[in-house]
Amino acid sequence: MDRLEEKIAHLERSVDDLSEIVTRQADDIATLRRRVEMLMQREAEREADQGSHVFTGQEKPPHY
Repeated sequence: MDRLEEKIAHLERSVDDLSEIVTRQADDIATLRRRVEMLMQREAEREADQGSHVFTGQEKPPHY
C-alpha cells in the first residue's frame, strides 16, 4: 500500500510539472502568434507603400 501511495505521489508531481510546462508553452505560443501577426501586418504595409514586385526569373534583378 505504501508503495502505491509513493507512486501516486510521484505521478501527481509529474502531472503538476507537465501542466505547468504546458501552460508556459501556451503563453509562449500566444506571444509568438501575436508577434508574427504584427510582423506580417508591418510587412504588408511596407509592401503596400513600396509596391510589391515578384521576381519571376525571366527578368534581370534590379542590381544589374
